[in-house]
Amino acid sequence: MTVGYAYYFLEDAYLRMTAQRSPTFSRILSRDHSIFDRCFFEVNNLRKAMALVLHAGNTNKNAFKALIAAEYSGVKVELVKDFEMGVSNKTPEFLKMNPIGKVPVLETPEGPIFESNAIARYVTRLKVDNPLLGSSLIEYAHIEQWIDFGSLEIDTNILRWFIPRIGYAVYLPPAEEVAISSLKRALAALNVYLASNTYLVGQAVTLADIILTCNLTLGFSWIMTKSFTSEFPHVERYFWTMVNIPTFKKILGEIKQAESVPPVQSAKKPTQSKSKGQDGPNKEVKKEAKKESAKPKAEEAGEEEEAPKPKPKNPLDLLPPSKMILDEWKRLYSNTKTNFREVAIKGFWDMYDPKGYSLWFCDYKYNDENTVSFVTLNKVGGFLQRMDLARKYAFGKMLVIGSEAPFKVKGLWLFRGQEVPQFVIDECYDMELYEWKKVDINDEAQKERVNQMIEDYEPFEGESLLDAKCFK
Repeated sequence: MTVGYAYYFLEDAYLRMTAQRSPTFSRILSRDHSIFDRCFFEVNNLRKAMALVLHAGNTNKNAFKALIAAEYSGVKVELVKDFEMGVSNKTPEFLKMNPIGKVPVLETPEGPIFESNAIARYVTRLKVDNPLLGSSLIEYAHIEQWIDFGSLEIDTNILRWFIPRIGYAVYLPPAEEVAISSLKRALAALNVYLASNTYLVGQAVTLADIILTCNLTLGFSWIMTKSFTSEFPHVERYFWTMVNIPTFKKILGEIKQAESVPPVQSAKKPTQSKSKGQDGPNKEVKKEAKKESAKPKAEEAGEEEEAPKPKPKNPLDLLPPSKMILDEWKRLYSNTKTNFREVAIKGFWDMYDPKGYSLWFCDYKYNDENTVSFVTLNKVGGFLQRMDLARKYAFGKMLVIGSEAPFKVKGLWLFRGQEVPQFVIDECYDMELYEWKKVDINDEAQKERVNQMIEDYEPFEGESLLDAKCFK
């Protein structure tokens, strides 16, 4: 009988006899309760002493699940040395443990385990009555519930958004919109729950918290900017609380939130093996994640990549200094709650620098297609999300106009420089869906239209507003 089987045999016997409450068991329990305790203690010590080797890179968020669970459970798990994604997981030895080459894999004396959640569960159960699994059947069920939620609703949609943008899958704008919409829906539900709960289950960290936090780490680190997550303040509070718990921080290190959404890259094609560390990607990308380090280097979002070169300076950063400080205007806009015309609008024109900035009207070309209100709102929301790469250089207002279909979409944008930035045109496909017209600030009618759009004036051009969204 193997050590693992012995443990589960004892556990199963104990649970069955407890459930049945048989007279025989009562006599045994009252007389020799220590028999079970000693057996569990000895067998579990043997299990803990077994060599557990985790095959994964040291920046793999899926490996972090097991490593954090091991820290909480007092289980020794060794991370294999010199693991190289795309090389180590293609060897015959690795493929015997997991035939499809996915990472991580836990090597145990009783055989390998793959799939990160299964590995984390195994490590957690090595400790008898582990509080990470709850203190009752209903708590255990809720832990499993949130593990599934974190995997199917959070992790899946983060990856569907992130992976195509870094070139490991074909980038399809409609698919990205669906992924972002689904992720927001999940985060909104999680935000409501966390408004009155510190942890996912009970009053302490459980395996559900470990797995959800590791899944969120990829999103917060690489694609979910502050402007995106600010819609979900309780999720933000939860995440930053978790990652700063010493046990989490020991494994995760310092987490920094993404400052911008990665620009779309062309899909990468598999190539013949190159020099070390430059192997082409494969489908394993969907199970890996990235983690920031002091210097840019190849990270695990899947197969390791060649170290990125320093980004060239944005041409807008090379323009002559402007007297208008964009962040000051954004703060004024956000903080003005009353007398908006007298305070915010007046302040805007006082700050505005026509030499350093330009104003643009945009009108959606296909308003006749805007027949469903929530689809139209999602369309505008997706546009603003994709404009995140321009946040440092732009301010925008988007109005959805009309009380019934078809709804009109119109916008006002403030851009650094005298033209719509070329990098925005190149990276954000929505730009070509709008007609763009530069504002003539010497035309009082156009200037008043700017005021009304900033103010969300209603009725706007004789029609009610369905919604007004701000990009700041």
